[in-house]
Amino acid sequence: MPDARVSPRERLVLTAIIEQYIATGEPVASQAVAHYFSHQEGLSSATIRNVMATLGETGLLEQPHTSAGRVPTAAAFRYYVEQITQPGPMATLPQGSNALGPMSEARRGQIEESFSGVTSSNDYLERTSHVLALLSSGLGVALACSTASQVLEHIHFSRLSVGRVLAVLVTEAGAVQDRVLVLDHELTHLELETAARYLNENFRGWPIERIRAEVARRVELEQTAYHQMLASVEELCRKGALAAGEAGPAIFVDGMANLIAAEADRERLRQMLMALEAKQRLVELLTAYVDGRQQEVRVVVGLDLMGQDEISRAMQDLVLIGAPARLGAANRGTVAVIAPTRIQYQEMIQAVRYIARLSERLLEVPADEGLRV
Repeated sequence: MPDARVSPRERLVLTAIIEQYIATGEPVASQAVAHYFSHQEGLSSATIRNVMATLGETGLLEQPHTSAGRVPTAAAFRYYVEQITQPGPMATLPQGSNALGPMSEARRGQIEESFSGVTSSNDYLERTSHVLALLSSGLGVALACSTASQVLEHIHFSRLSVGRVLAVLVTEAGAVQDRVLVLDHELTHLELETAARYLNENFRGWPIERIRAEVARRVELEQTAYHQMLASVEELCRKGALAAGEAGPAIFVDGMANLIAAEADRERLRQMLMALEAKQRLVELLTAYVDGRQQEVRVVVGLDLMGQDEISRAMQDLVLIGAPARLGAANRGTVAVIAPTRIQYQEMIQAVRYIARLSERLLEVPADEGLRV
């Protein structure tokens, strides 16, 4: 909403209503706003009622029941976010309002302690989803973007039983992925060790998606003496040992129970969970709303899943606060909170920003490659 459509007096009243609604979850009456501005000249109860009526006409407030107070709309929350995140002094907001400022030392220390011992990107993503769920009382989500190239660091094969082999793949970003391979031909322990050694010595540092094609090419070119060994390697690759990218991006989700506690409407809750429990939907949401190349926290009030009408309506009362994160020198990810619009915006914008930035130090991203969020 353009700032010109809201007068300074309307901005004061709207901000007071939003912050009281966030604090209580109840419709806000004009008497409560008048008490909020008890020392503010020119804002009598009658004036506040007139301002609230105007804000309702412009689509920033709605009245659930005839005798009830007002609640902010999605457009009001968007406007509020614009106000608290804009640079410069916040003279237009009420004194004591939640204008975005520096994170408190206590909250910073809490986050730092929560990430103690994290050394890999998977640890960071899993811990992030948990911490953000706790801080927001919403859904904490952390995603390793599939667009980032996965690079082989090490691979190991272990024989489980006849025709079954466990492949453990480690990427340069620190992700560890394992899968059970069902082979057409039995391979001995020696053949598995030889295959792993060949891959580690010849393809360490290669993008994983290129290795399988290169192994197949070498099978055709190498001399007969190496054919048997390469054939073993080729079958392991063909059965999925190097198919890390095919499983989709790694995504960690925590806090689904928080949304269940926050949503009273059973049918809307059912639709919401249908959307959020499908992790592919979460990947689509984060990909659509948070650009890994951006350098700022993104706040989206009222989420939209295109083509899913019922689910889209259920998502309109949710807000996404997300930011890109660097997962080592070569990979990117996204950290985010999905929560009801009654979230503490200032605190969660600060927390998401800080945790996204924390990845650079925990995962040792070079200073000139880090994100400035």
